[in-house]
Amino acid sequence: MEKLATRGRPREFDTDEALGEALRVFWMKGYEGASLTDLTEAMGITRPSLYAAFGNKETLFRQALDLYEKDKLAYIGEAVEAPTARAVAETLLIGAVDVATGGECRGCMGVISSVACQSVEPSIRDDVNARAESARQLIIDRIQQAIDDGDFAVPTNAIAMTRYLLALMQGISVQAQSGATRQELMEVAESALLSWPSR
Repeated sequence: MEKLATRGRPREFDTDEALGEALRVFWMKGYEGASLTDLTEAMGITRPSLYAAFGNKETLFRQALDLYEKDKLAYIGEAVEAPTARAVAETLLIGAVDVATGGECRGCMGVISSVACQSVEPSIRDDVNARAESARQLIIDRIQQAIDDGDFAVPTNAIAMTRYLLALMQGISVQAQSGATRQELMEVAESALLSWPSR
């Protein structure tokens, strides 16, 4: 818990908690849908305090994305360290289910942001897309390594297999937003793994 100081005076609020509340608002409403009033009310701070601590709405959104990646997308880093391609897929799919159903914010903020940010200023859209591409490339590289290691029973294309996994993860997110339960989504993940082409 870090309390930032300005001009020798401690701030009246906890910046980590306030950022967590901002993340929740952006997750539920998207970048454009989250007004400054929504954000300041959820964070329990005034607009001047928001600007002093976090900069403008755009920089606050980027910090919220950083927090989301650190707290909610750690499973992607764990997945690419898994010993087999099937274990990679299992970690990704279960991680997607956990994030999509793990709290009051349903679905995946990455999916919500990439869909909702297509009409916003290019710098925000480009940042969201770059983050998604970075995660995608990590998975492609790991699947390619598995192909090179002879981990698949059939000829496999790393880019196509990654698109398949991401489509499943995005589908899990969309279904969670529509009210699917964790158990129902785990059954989706398990069904996909039944047909995984392991050697």
